[in-house]
Amino acid sequence: MNRRTFLTAAAAGAAAVCAGAPAARADAPLRTAPLTTADTELLRTWFTSTYRSIAAMTTDFGLTADKADVTGTGTPVPSRQTSPTNIGCGLWSTAAAGGLGVISGTTMHHELTRMVTAVEKLDRAHGFWFNWYDAHNGSVLTTWPETGDTVRPFLSTVDNAWLVTGLEIAADADPTLRPRVARLLDAADWSYYYTPYDPADPVTGPGQLRGGFWPDRPGKGEPTGHHYGALNTEPRMASYLGIADGSLPAEHYWHLFRTLLPGMGQEQEPDGSYATVDGVRVWQGHYTYRGRKLVPTWGGSMFEALMVPLFVPEPEWSPNSWGVTHQRYVRSQIEHGLTEERYGYWGFSPANIPEGGYREYGVDALGMQQDGYNSLGVVTPHASFLALPQARGAAVANLKALARDFGAYDDRYGFRDSVNVRTGRVSDFVLALDQGMIAAALAQQVRPGLLQRPFRTGGFASRIRPLLRKERFSI
Repeated sequence: MNRRTFLTAAAAGAAAVCAGAPAARADAPLRTAPLTTADTELLRTWFTSTYRSIAAMTTDFGLTADKADVTGTGTPVPSRQTSPTNIGCGLWSTAAAGGLGVISGTTMHHELTRMVTAVEKLDRAHGFWFNWYDAHNGSVLTTWPETGDTVRPFLSTVDNAWLVTGLEIAADADPTLRPRVARLLDAADWSYYYTPYDPADPVTGPGQLRGGFWPDRPGKGEPTGHHYGALNTEPRMASYLGIADGSLPAEHYWHLFRTLLPGMGQEQEPDGSYATVDGVRVWQGHYTYRGRKLVPTWGGSMFEALMVPLFVPEPEWSPNSWGVTHQRYVRSQIEHGLTEERYGYWGFSPANIPEGGYREYGVDALGMQQDGYNSLGVVTPHASFLALPQARGAAVANLKALARDFGAYDDRYGFRDSVNVRTGRVSDFVLALDQGMIAAALAQQVRPGLLQRPFRTGGFASRIRPLLRKERFSI
């Protein structure tokens, strides 16, 4: 799009999206009307093109690659590298495509079987998968394809959580795969990442999960220097999986931070109070943004808050805590884009830099990290899709405006990864992670619960649901 066209279109887009902006009262819930036939058709169209991008990124070997350039007229070439998260995205997107009838049951079975077969061939350590593989042959990457830099194989907590999520969904969608997936997951013991709580030294014994391990050292390997301490971030999926399967104690949930403790360096000094839950003293802290109380994420991005509830029904099981903070988080992202920064568009989350590369985007005030993520005028479509449960009207209007004003959508492969709304520059790429979130969000709208079935039964029903029922955020 040339700059003259962009400037004219952007003004129209701002007006259109503002029509879907929230009401004035800071804590009033956003309203989402029932889906109409036209809504459903649009969401299905968006899902179909998004799934087409996932299929294009999935190699003959059976692994969904990290990304692909979709600017050419031919079939995109998948990147060399992939991660456990990307593979998980491919699994659940394929299960969703079968569940929505976008592909036949036979095709879904064939594709899921091919993907699970590929996962079975991957080297792993301590029951978990390495952070980077060659998507075309399954070998562990030791050299980064794009630069030649050395890659030290790593076992990431959060990336393994998303692969396990995808495997659980694949087994639910295709019962013939259940024995094979069960064998894969038998060795995935989340206590490997866990540092038990030590009341005498809660700094070194916080009752939290390590970010991961480099397994090329004796014993467990070399751990990261940090733990995943923040509750409202995407690694809580690993926490839920471990508590649900019994490899982590339930008290681990209460040792995660709603905010950092008062007096600790963080984005704002929190309000709140202490409460004792299941024998654990919990700081029930909150931040205040534009007059509303909420539980912050670590960096201020949308996917930290809203990727997990694509699968775990947090708002349903904890309507007055998780349900409220998710609503207020979405409203805050909307107001940051439309009112605070006056971009005319909203939705900020880590993504491809439109001009090339990758970085975190977000709303700094919504994150605990002092030098948190900034929006910088870069709007990421997957953030709007994540907001569909809380603000469908505003999200759809925002996405339509990005498509109309910037050409951010095409019928072949869906929405591009990001748009710099200040310059009009649109990313050349689609990323498996972000397309996978879009696919899951759309599936949840068109067929609620489709991808949530494995996370509503078993240990999730007996162990996670009671925890969320006890949650009392101070908001």
